[in-house]
Amino acid sequence: RDQIQSRRRHIWKYYREHLGEWASRNGVRLPFVPEHCEQPWHMFYMLMPSLKARQALIAHLKAREILGVFHYLPLHLSEMGRRLGGKENDCPVTECVSDCVIRLPFYSELHEADQARVVSAINKFVYV
Repeated sequence: RDQIQSRRRHIWKYYREHLGEWASRNGVRLPFVPEHCEQPWHMFYMLMPSLKARQALIAHLKAREILGVFHYLPLHLSEMGRRLGGKENDCPVTECVSDCVIRLPFYSELHEADQARVVSAINKFVYV
């Protein structure tokens, strides 16, 4: 467990360190972990400025054979949530995060060279 967590922490911190400037220049938010919180190091995500920006980045990465994914469906917009009365704009912040979040490749065996390729591709991405 400690070895896996150490590896995942290294991967997470690499992304954070190497994408910080790009994110600041492009209005992209990176994860923030308060000092008093324990981090599980299980994924690295970015919050793009819009759904269109996220979709453009996913396409940009895909063209370079890099998988950037999203997976978050607000519960109130799920099939069950809608049956219980959930509808668009019930939770605008949640819906915005759902539209803007992208997860980067993240697994314990991810080599730094592969991670550098992901970072390089993202640093070349410009959304207008």
